[in-house]
Amino acid sequence: MPNAPELHPTLRPEIAPPPGVQDYVRPFSVGPVRVERPWVLAPMSGVTDSAFRRTVQSASTGGVGLLVTEFISVEGLTRKNMKSHMRMAFDPATEQPLSVQIFGADIQRMVDAAQMVEACGAQVVDINCGCPAPKVVRRGGGAELMRQCDRLGSMVEKIAAAVQVPVTVKIRSGWSEDSINAVAVAQRCEEAGAQMIAVHGRTRTQLYTGRADWLLVDEVARSVKVPVVGSGDICTPEEALWQLRNTAVAGIMIGRAAIMNPWIFGQIEDLVAGRPVREVSNAERVRVLRFYRDLEAQHVPEHAIPGRLKQFLARMTKGFAHGGLLREKAMRAHDTEEMFGWIDSFFAAADADCLEEWALQVRSGPEEHGTTAARSDSAAAGASIAAAY
Repeated sequence: MPNAPELHPTLRPEIAPPPGVQDYVRPFSVGPVRVERPWVLAPMSGVTDSAFRRTVQSASTGGVGLLVTEFISVEGLTRKNMKSHMRMAFDPATEQPLSVQIFGADIQRMVDAAQMVEACGAQVVDINCGCPAPKVVRRGGGAELMRQCDRLGSMVEKIAAAVQVPVTVKIRSGWSEDSINAVAVAQRCEEAGAQMIAVHGRTRTQLYTGRADWLLVDEVARSVKVPVVGSGDICTPEEALWQLRNTAVAGIMIGRAAIMNPWIFGQIEDLVAGRPVREVSNAERVRVLRFYRDLEAQHVPEHAIPGRLKQFLARMTKGFAHGGLLREKAMRAHDTEEMFGWIDSFFAAADADCLEEWALQVRSGPEEHGTTAARSDSAAAGASIAAAY
C-alpha cells in the first residue's frame, strides 16, 4: 500500500453536493454495532496503525464512522509475535467502533486469531480477501481466497460460530477480468454469517491500476441483504457523496486519499451539514504531522518513527510547488527533529509566498556530506528567508 500510485479526482461535472443530502447520509449497522456515519477508514498495510487512525479522527473532528486496522497476519498473532500484537493496539476512548482485519489461509488459525481480536476489545473482526501482494496470495490468503469460494465460506462460518462480535469480509471484484465473481463471493459470505461486505472495485491482477468498477460494487450491494461498503478511487468529498447517493452501498471506504488529506472525512461532514468545506492551512498541516509523530512515539521504537513520518509527508505534499525538494531533504534526514526543520521552513516559506527563494537558498546551501549539521544549516536558512517576508 505505501507504494500504491497516486489518486486522481474523477472529472465528472455532475459530481457536486446534491440536494437533500441528509436523506441518504444515514447510519448503518454491522450486526449489533451501529456505525453512526457511513464513512470508513480503509485498512492499509503499513499505514493504518493506531497513531494514523487517531490522527485522521482528530483532523476530521471525529468524522470517521468505522476505523479498520492494517491487516494482521494470523500466523504472527497465534505465535505470540509482538509486532503482530502491537498492530492490534488501539485507544478505546477515541477509536470506536474499531474493526481488526486479519489475514491467513489456515482456518483454525483464523478462528484462533478472531478470538484474540474479540478478547482485545475490538467491536468487529474483518477477514482480508483483497490483498493482492504476491507474498500473501502465494500462501493462500488475501485475494487468493476469491478463487476458493467454498473454503472462504467455511472459514467465515467457523469464525462466526467462534466469536460474539460481528464478522465482516473485504473482497475485490475478482481475481482477473476473466473471473469477476464478487457477487457470488459476497452471497456465499453472507450465507456463512458475514454481517458486512466491503468491496474494492478492482481485480487482483489490476492491483491499483485503472479505475475502480463502481457498477460492480453497486451490483454486489444489490445482491445481498447485509450492508456493503464500497471502496476505490474516492479522493474528494464530492465523490464520496456521489457514490453514496448513486449506488446501493451503505457506506464509503476511503484509503489513499486519507493519507494525502486526513481532513477528508470532516470535509464530507461539512458538505452534509451545508457548511463551507474547511480549508486546511499550512500551520494545520504541520500541526497534524507533529501530532502524528507524537502519537507514534507512544508505541513505536524511535528508530522506526522517521520512516512512518516520511511516508505521510510524501503523500501530503504531493502537488506543492517545490514539494519534491522538501521530500528529498526530509527523506534524507536522520531523525524527526531534522525533518521538522525542513517541514517548518518549507511551510513558512509557502505562507510568505517565497517558495522560489526557499528553493534557491536550499539548493545553494552548504555542501552536504551526510552530516546533520549541514542539512540543519540549510533548513535554518530556508526558515530565515520565510521569516523575512
